[in-house]
Amino acid sequence: MENKAIHQEDPHDISPLGGRGAGGIYIHIPFCRQACHYCDFHFSTSMKKRDDMVVALAKEIVMRKGEFANETVETIYFGGGTPSVLSNEEIDLLIDTVYENYVLSESPEITLEANPDDLSAERIVQISKSKVNRLSIGVQSFFEEDLRLMNRAHNAKQAETCIAEAVKHFDNISIDLIYGTPGMGNDRWLENVDKALSFGIPHISSYALTVESKTALHSMVQKGIIPQPSDEAAQEQFLLLTDKLEAHGFMHYELSNFGKEGYFSKNNTAYWLGKKYIGIGPSAHSYNGTHRSWNIANNSLYLKGIGEGNLPSETEKLTPADRYNEYVMTGLRTIWGVSLERVENELGTLYCNYLEKESVKFIAQGLLSYDNGILKTTKSGKFLADGIASDLFFLNLD
Repeated sequence: MENKAIHQEDPHDISPLGGRGAGGIYIHIPFCRQACHYCDFHFSTSMKKRDDMVVALAKEIVMRKGEFANETVETIYFGGGTPSVLSNEEIDLLIDTVYENYVLSESPEITLEANPDDLSAERIVQISKSKVNRLSIGVQSFFEEDLRLMNRAHNAKQAETCIAEAVKHFDNISIDLIYGTPGMGNDRWLENVDKALSFGIPHISSYALTVESKTALHSMVQKGIIPQPSDEAAQEQFLLLTDKLEAHGFMHYELSNFGKEGYFSKNNTAYWLGKKYIGIGPSAHSYNGTHRSWNIANNSLYLKGIGEGNLPSETEKLTPADRYNEYVMTGLRTIWGVSLERVENELGTLYCNYLEKESVKFIAQGLLSYDNGILKTTKSGKFLADGIASDLFFLNLD
């Protein structure tokens, strides 16, 4: 079997507020064959500028190499959009450009997001011969009615066929599943999970169907075409998912992510633990520990800027309150929690005391636990992690 999983670094060794000379590169591919009803990410369904975009992405990778002069690249992640719409040659070109301009770790994790309709048996074999060593497959559901509601480009048979073929060539595979879909009862949801488990894959990412503004799903709900997804149903299915996957040896290491030992996403873990990353492509975000920046979310303006040798982006300096809020938000979503000692060391006593005081009510409600200086969500608090974090935010102090 090719493309074995790489060694799993112990995240406890990583400072959530700093990083240690290691980083990642995210490459946003802003194209999709069709628009999913729930998606509010930046993409275009027109492929007319695809060739120009690949050239521009490669150029931006070179332009920004100075930002990682002292960093070792541990992860390369192709996200989108739908990265698998690119040819193998285009993907290889972008990976090779990173290798030619950055220092990489001995065995970097290189992930390609892909849709089932792009993953023919021949294509999977071709990808397995590249430097890509991890596939993230956007299945979402193994049922036709769910896929039609979401307006996915693939069908249920393609989902099953591509995974069955992928496990022959890749050891490190993740699939996405969506719960809380209107009309999907608990039985069908558990069938989805059982089907995923039947392939022996080591990682599952799962998300509640969310109605984002300016999406087709939002319009359909507003017009009464489909009902508003139920928070209660979503929470129940989340708990069913958690119990099922933990019983099968998965670790629930982040709110939406479950992995077998050695198969946590190094790319996503780096985000949650505060490592530096460079985001390449239109709408991509970057983070260097003190500043966050984001490229313009417009393909034409991005191409124009890069063509002129300019990076069309905006930057903000993170205040101590920003850094505190981000750490609380990401930390409470993970198994590593939030260290009060680290908050005090990195941000000061004021922030530490505030967090300690504000978390008391959630501890009393059984939604948070506090042990050995670490604040974590309990099992009953996990689904509510984002809401709890927002209540712990430090506001209007800087």
